[in-house]
Amino acid sequence: MYQIKTMNKISPKGLVHLDADRYTVGDDFTNENAILVRSAKLHEYDFPSELLTIARAGAGVNNIPLDRCAEAGIVVFNTPGANANAVKELAVTALLLASRNIVGGIEWVKEQANSGIEVSTVVEKGKAAFAGQEITGKTLGVVGLGAIGLLFANAAVSLGMKVVGYDPFLSVSSALALSPEVTIADNVEDVYAAADYLSLHLPMTPDTKESINASVFAQMKDGARIINLARAELVNDDDLLVALESGKIAYYVTDFPNSKVATAAGVAPIPHLGASTNESEENCAEMAALQVKDYLENGNIKNSVNLPNLTQAWKTNCRVCVLTGGGANLLSDLSARLSGIAATSSQSKGDYTYMLFDLNDAASDDVVNEIKAMENVLRVRVLTK
Repeated sequence: MYQIKTMNKISPKGLVHLDADRYTVGDDFTNENAILVRSAKLHEYDFPSELLTIARAGAGVNNIPLDRCAEAGIVVFNTPGANANAVKELAVTALLLASRNIVGGIEWVKEQANSGIEVSTVVEKGKAAFAGQEITGKTLGVVGLGAIGLLFANAAVSLGMKVVGYDPFLSVSSALALSPEVTIADNVEDVYAAADYLSLHLPMTPDTKESINASVFAQMKDGARIINLARAELVNDDDLLVALESGKIAYYVTDFPNSKVATAAGVAPIPHLGASTNESEENCAEMAALQVKDYLENGNIKNSVNLPNLTQAWKTNCRVCVLTGGGANLLSDLSARLSGIAATSSQSKGDYTYMLFDLNDAASDDVVNEIKAMENVLRVRVLTK
């Protein structure tokens, strides 16, 4: 019986995949085999030795200590694409918020009504203060063409925009899914220069932290608008405030507000609503639960962010799963120790190698213990079908 700990509320649509005869699900375990998490911070969490995997019901994994997990042989999954449609729809909304001063207009109407003025008598005169621009014919620059970026780029094309995108890690599947009307730039500087609107769809890494700063603003058109539904830390707040005050940047829409920028003129601060739809939460929970189930029952790893991804169809009824670290690839040594191998596969990522062995006969306890005792072996699991 596997114990699954939920660190946040997880949609029942995901939990239903964890059969009651094999899984116990709750939030009060101390020796859990797996964790399902959304936003709970795990950097100070004391991982039990029984913990095999953590699945983040969402894309970002900043709340999980990836390196510490890898060193302990704990597979960390995320759910790329499961919330992509929800974030895309918010990005379309952000385009309009950045263009029409809708938020300012709504607040002004409420102020008039609260002051006792008959709103209908002042609307026609007052609306001039909230005039904006149309997005049709304007150029949208999209930095990052993953699951969300490509959907947003395609949606913007459908809305009549010119779209220029950049992604140094553009996958073949993403490239094929992009509208042919999306222009792929050779470098990100070309996107900055062309954009009337710039939308960020990047992970937060040491290389991308505060990469949108005064230098980038200087390359952009006067009065450009920026949409950041990715991570707050991508933008240098101090440089942004200067650019907003000077008019270099006309508007900034962010789904990751902080006190420094939230009250500034020209900022639409959204309280992290990107994936806050019923459909998105269900999709993420379902994907996370299925990945955990596949790993625990079959040893397959898909969408891991810290260890190698590897799946293998069952060939026999006994499977030995071995994870090594320290740059050690022990495939030949392990193959010599294990008898009756019907199928094997391996995959490496950085210093880690993951191997699957399907055996014609059950693996002996002595051999399994020998493998566990080998240098650089982090995790050994024996599964039966």
